[in-house]
Amino acid sequence: MAALNTKSVMFLLPKSDDGNHAVHDLMSCRGFIKMKWQLNSRGSTSRKFRVFCESTGMQIRKCSPILESILLSGNGLLSSEWKTVPDIWKTAAEEFGNCIALVDPYHNPPTNLSFKELEKEIVSFAEGLRVIGLKPDEKIALFADNSCRWLVADQGIMTTGAINVVRGSRSSVEELLQIYNHSESVALAVDNPEMYSRIAETFHSHADVRFVILLWGEKSSITSEVRDGLPIYSFTEILDLGNESHMALLHTQEARNQYIYEPINSDDVATLVYTSGTTGNPKGVMLTHKNLLHQIVNLWDPVRVVPGERFLSMLPPWHAYERAAEYFMLSFGCKQVYTTVKNLKEDLKRYQPQYLISVPLVYETLCSGILKQIKTSSTARKLIALLFLKISLAYKDAKRIYEGKCLTKDQKQPSYLVSVLDWLWARAIAALLCPLHLLARKLVYSKIHSNIGISKGGISGGGSLSPHVDKFFEAIDITVLDGYGLTESSPCVACRHSNCIVLGSPGHPIRYTEIKVVDAETDEVLPPGSKGIIKAKGPQVMKGYYKNPKATKQAIDENGWLNTGDIGWIVPHHSVGRSRNSSGAIILEGRAKDTIVLSSGENVEPSEIEEAAMGSNLIKQIVVFGQDKRRLGAIVVPHKEEVLLAAKKLSVVDFDATEVSKEKTANLLHEELRKWTTGSAFQIGPLLVIDEPFTIDNGLLTPTMKVRRNKVTDLYKEQIDNLYK
Repeated sequence: MAALNTKSVMFLLPKSDDGNHAVHDLMSCRGFIKMKWQLNSRGSTSRKFRVFCESTGMQIRKCSPILESILLSGNGLLSSEWKTVPDIWKTAAEEFGNCIALVDPYHNPPTNLSFKELEKEIVSFAEGLRVIGLKPDEKIALFADNSCRWLVADQGIMTTGAINVVRGSRSSVEELLQIYNHSESVALAVDNPEMYSRIAETFHSHADVRFVILLWGEKSSITSEVRDGLPIYSFTEILDLGNESHMALLHTQEARNQYIYEPINSDDVATLVYTSGTTGNPKGVMLTHKNLLHQIVNLWDPVRVVPGERFLSMLPPWHAYERAAEYFMLSFGCKQVYTTVKNLKEDLKRYQPQYLISVPLVYETLCSGILKQIKTSSTARKLIALLFLKISLAYKDAKRIYEGKCLTKDQKQPSYLVSVLDWLWARAIAALLCPLHLLARKLVYSKIHSNIGISKGGISGGGSLSPHVDKFFEAIDITVLDGYGLTESSPCVACRHSNCIVLGSPGHPIRYTEIKVVDAETDEVLPPGSKGIIKAKGPQVMKGYYKNPKATKQAIDENGWLNTGDIGWIVPHHSVGRSRNSSGAIILEGRAKDTIVLSSGENVEPSEIEEAAMGSNLIKQIVVFGQDKRRLGAIVVPHKEEVLLAAKKLSVVDFDATEVSKEKTANLLHEELRKWTTGSAFQIGPLLVIDEPFTIDNGLLTPTMKVRRNKVTDLYKEQIDNLYK
């Protein structure tokens, strides 16, 4: 670290009314080393401070005010209020001690960490980074996947006052290099030797790397050529270096006197998160400690977790949604269990988590898997289960009506008499169906619950939840707490409350958050029930895009309102009727930039049609297209097994057939789309049926499993054009 080489200097500053202003100003000056002051008391009119600064050659270190409070104990800045994200680990260690915080069964070695052990590893990792030369405010690229060591590295970096630049190991080398260089990172922390070997040649040629840290594996497993003079450290080496240095700081005054310790400010940037890049190049979102702490402190309001409860974690941890959820749940003493897509089914049964944190695609997969299991059971069991499911769906519909949790755009509320009659009718229907629903819960749904756990709720974010999936989980009494937000808002701006779930909505704004809907052209605020662009404001809104003031200005106006780019509306206030408890809920209807404009001039939100179409068990993935065309079309990846079963059932193919032709598949899919999108004003015309699914590996899904719409349509442009000939 750079030493200060200031000469002795004297300041004469006016004293403020509280007698402290001049000192505060000097405290923010990095040239301030040692201070002696005296108040000239020769009369009330002479009010000045005489301040002397002496050179000591000491080095400045930033640290987390509570987590490393012992290092700041001499400067009078101690506080019990969290100022930085790493502060939460000190509190958690004191409150939950030896309770298990992290269970990571699929890495070598498998790891369990208590809250005390987690705190110790974070502090040691941070100190190890300081020992090898990482300075405050520098950026270090953290390119790795979800694991206990990712969390330790993430929080260790933040503890030093440095900024981590995060991405997953499955991103392309070109994307990682672009992020590394744009962020001006100085070093690399990567998942394992295999990942380093994959990126080493490119990075050595096109980037300056001060050192490399391997979170997992040994240096001996690196297969690429290592540049001469480049230090490479294992995770345990960093911990050992940090632990040795930290013990010296704790036990010898001489070691501590080498440094000046400054607390990290809550407005300092904690992390750079590059957007998934569904369109265009990724932008570096600057999130501060204050942004992230807003999520940690306020998410308990909608999600009432209890210490000791388990949650399964499988998303990329650099995804703002997963990251905020991890910080929040661990700060309240929950146990995090790491899993993978491959092991999810087994781990749901094994760990019986109270919560599952995931994206809509995972809930759609669970829904499809449960329905498939029902449909492949014996005829009697299948008929009973499907009948019970229909009864439960009807029961929940009636219950939603009498509880006043339906959606409406109508600002005019119904008459009191109509509302009472409607309530009585819905209450009567629900009373008739309730015993059958309870029987279904005992005979059918309890078996599903025992297989997947999720006893308190699935937490869904990162995209819109399909209506049929939402209704399915509600019918089988599994709560899904849907949320809404963006990377730029840390990410959550709205979330369903466990005691007020409005289907079709991601809920109400969370605490200290404002939401408004504006006209896309005039920017005028629209009344509830009117569709427009959603804007959000609150402590969680990002500091801006790194090195991109133009994009920052486009995203955040002078009053702090973030343009989400999403189209939606807010449910009007009703005091009676079906929507009396839905007032203020946010409804999303797609992305403004995804809007398809037909040659007729009509605007279409493709996501609405795609979500409706996903209700069909024949459709695995779908992308609607039609920009500047007369009618809409769609690219469909079919569920081949389901298509074959449907074709046999309808006698489209012989009973012993093993596949269905593309033409017959398209006909079946056309019929399915017509059935599932009847509520839409626009119907699908030409279909392009493809075999290869959209995946992260082929670049058609983002790392957060969102379809890259533009890339899909570009890839199949020639076939799409032929459909309209």
